[in-house]
Amino acid sequence: MKLSDIDSMIELYLQAERDVLAGKQVTFQGRTVTSENLNEIRSGRREWEQRRASVANPARQPYAAARFT
Repeated sequence: MKLSDIDSMIELYLQAERDVLAGKQVTFQGRTVTSENLNEIRSGRREWEQRRASVANPARQPYAAARFT
C-alpha cells in the first residue's frame, strides 16, 4: 500500500473524529457512528498510523552478518 493511500485513510479517520466530537452523526465505512463509537474511530486511526510508520520506516536488522575465514 502506498503512503498516499494510508495518509488518505488517516485523514478520513481524523475527519470522522472531528465530526463526532462536533456532535454530528457520521456514516463511516457503511456504518452510522455517534459519540459512543469515538473509541473505535480512534483505534482505527492509531492502526493506520502504525501501518504508516511501518511502511515509511521499514525495520532493519540491528546487526550485520560477517563471515571470517
